[in-house]
Amino acid sequence: MSTALFFLLGLVLLYIGGEGLVRGAATIGVRLGLTPLIAGLTIVGFATSAPELAVSMDAALRGAPGLSVGNVVGSNICNLALILGIAALLQPASVRDSLSRVDIAVLLASTLLVPLLFLDSVLMRLEGSLLVAGMIIYLWMSIRQARRSEHPDAGQSNLPALSQSMPINILVSIASLVLLIVGSEFFVAASMDIALLLGVSAAVVGLSAAAIGTSLPELTTSIICARHGHPEMAAGNLIGSNIFNLLLILGATGIVTPLTPDGVGLADLGVMIGVTLLAVSLMVFRNRLGRGAGTVLVLIYIGYIGSLFATQ
Repeated sequence: MSTALFFLLGLVLLYIGGEGLVRGAATIGVRLGLTPLIAGLTIVGFATSAPELAVSMDAALRGAPGLSVGNVVGSNICNLALILGIAALLQPASVRDSLSRVDIAVLLASTLLVPLLFLDSVLMRLEGSLLVAGMIIYLWMSIRQARRSEHPDAGQSNLPALSQSMPINILVSIASLVLLIVGSEFFVAASMDIALLLGVSAAVVGLSAAAIGTSLPELTTSIICARHGHPEMAAGNLIGSNIFNLLLILGATGIVTPLTPDGVGLADLGVMIGVTLLAVSLMVFRNRLGRGAGTVLVLIYIGYIGSLFATQ
């Protein structure tokens, strides 16, 4: 019972911390003179991935690399299957014209690169450094492209400003970051205990419960965008989040400590690649995310989670 309470408490703290950090950081970025698009590419993109970073880093330092890697892989599957599917069910839309070729290319490249780096069963510090370097290059290219755009405010977030007071935004952002750290401590410790109690690997918990829990900021942001009639923004946010997960979170965690994908198999990496290719194909070649596509994506995710526990 205490393990379940700590798990739920950690999940709540991750959600509150992630939500506060997203809104506070986005407002700070705009108040500092960044265009909404650039603020979204940088500050909001990092903030929505902060729960994954906190959980993955904490799990790796606790000696649970499978949970760390599983959290990233599971989050990427969750983003482009469950969350994108829900966004399409809420508000079908044409999204091809709003997608950046750079974002799509970097997403596909990083999705294929990470499994290759794990072929020797370890992500070394040098490889982690290369992933972080790729993240820096991606941000530079995105900001450069945004500044050249004729419509610099295109793609701005629909999240309401937290406060007009800069000190309040800063304090809320700092407090939210503290909540993320504390929440990740509770969440990771409880996840490892639950894995032991259920007789499953920490990687399975990372691929399922931890992935869903740390993707709550992306889920909230996507639902808000879809309900405001901008599902293409939800797609863009999810693509950006997946890139952050693969390049920044795995890279930064791999720099701190070498990562082994304990319990995260080729099948899981294959599902991540397959879901990414399917989602990109639907967005780019069909030029529409309808309710039919959304249903397929959600069913794929349900089937994947079911297979995780069925094979234990």
